[in-house]
Amino acid sequence: MKLATALSERSDLQKKLNEISIRLNNNSKVQEGEEPSESPRELMQELDRVTERLTELITRINLTNSITAHEGERITALLARRDCLKNKIHILRGFLDCASNRVSRMTHTEIRIMSTVPVSDLQGELDRLSKELRELDEKIQELNWTTELL
Repeated sequence: MKLATALSERSDLQKKLNEISIRLNNNSKVQEGEEPSESPRELMQELDRVTERLTELITRINLTNSITAHEGERITALLARRDCLKNKIHILRGFLDCASNRVSRMTHTEIRIMSTVPVSDLQGELDRLSKELRELDEKIQELNWTTELL
């Protein structure tokens, strides 16, 4: 099985767990004398099966990521770099949105609000980081489709 296939199955199992949680909650109580629409015991057995499979899959994915290297860097390190780069880009984007917003004045006597940073320079930096993220993500996706799951 390719790593990408395992990642897809992991995503499906995580969605399934969420659905089971909702179904369990929906069947946690009934009016006296009525039956739940689904058996909570059967749902809990399904929860056990899905959790067991997900645990096995995550373990195999993590082991594969920790020993598979590309150009001397492990997939785990690439993933960590990608996640941190996404966070940095998100923060910078929000900051630049705030810094570039114009504050209109009704009269010339009102206080003039100025940006504290050169927005255009930082926008260039943000564009560079976004390109780096795209290239890194492409490298990770390529590895996902070419790496066999342990």
